[in-house]
Amino acid sequence: MKRGERLRVFAGRSHPQLARDICAHMGIPIGEASIKDFPDGEIDLKVECDVRGADVFVVQPTSPPVHDSLFELLSFIDCLRRASAETITAVIPYFGYARKDRKDEGRVPINAKLVANLIAVAGAHRVVAIDLHAAQIQGFFDIPVDHLYARPVLMEKVRELGADRPIVVSPDVGGTKLARAYAKDLRADLAIVDKRRISGSETVVENVVGDVNNRDVVLVDDMISTGGSISDAARIVKERGAKRVFIVASHAVLCGDAVKKLDACPAETILFTDTIPLRGQRPAKLVQASVAPLLARAIDRIHRSESVSSLFDNSPRDIETR
Repeated sequence: MKRGERLRVFAGRSHPQLARDICAHMGIPIGEASIKDFPDGEIDLKVECDVRGADVFVVQPTSPPVHDSLFELLSFIDCLRRASAETITAVIPYFGYARKDRKDEGRVPINAKLVANLIAVAGAHRVVAIDLHAAQIQGFFDIPVDHLYARPVLMEKVRELGADRPIVVSPDVGGTKLARAYAKDLRADLAIVDKRRISGSETVVENVVGDVNNRDVVLVDDMISTGGSISDAARIVKERGAKRVFIVASHAVLCGDAVKKLDACPAETILFTDTIPLRGQRPAKLVQASVAPLLARAIDRIHRSESVSSLFDNSPRDIETR
């Protein structure tokens, strides 16, 4: 196999456009594969090109439908292992089940660990992920994990917003570390919305720690699922005197009536990356930033056995393939 053929990038059906964008940045064709469903819903998958001795990357966020996306990823990994690929890297821009990373009560599973075990047992040699909901999930894997951050990609768009006296706000205490990183990049102050969770889909905002009066607020989170918490946070900072509100998040899960909530909230701009494909309705104020250049650079470095850690804090201008 020629050197140029030792690198293969394949796309699952979860987000084929992202895989195509990655390949376009790298200047390589996307790997040929046939993925269909049997009448009963089982996956019928076949890799249509030679992968023997190749470094292979499968791009597949485990976004909704989560179980279909996950099992298709596992099938792809198993197929490539049996086809004698030299290395198999699961590129999972959005890692589903990340919220189930611990036993927060009795008699519940730790699904994040279960998924990590499944990926390793299927035959993956490495995982690339972006903004894991809980950083300790890296330790659930018995294979190397390259944990990339979407912040460098999003920051360029954030700066384009032209925020006046910006203050970065975390919608909950758990997101303080992420918000602090944005605040450091923007040389801005930090505030926190104190909320109390009633159920898996409902929270109550109780207070804001910090002064947002007469400031432009940048609300930062790693993912937006139902949209309730971030919308409530946007409303409360507006009530506390914020001039403009910008919502910034890595993963647009957007389930249920999240789009309706986001459209109704007082945010002026809603900024997401494309780690998850946006199907159906989109927020009216949406702006997207692509993680394809970041992933392309990471894949290139892994293929060349070079350091990936230098990508963690690079600006988007530095993210380019050779």
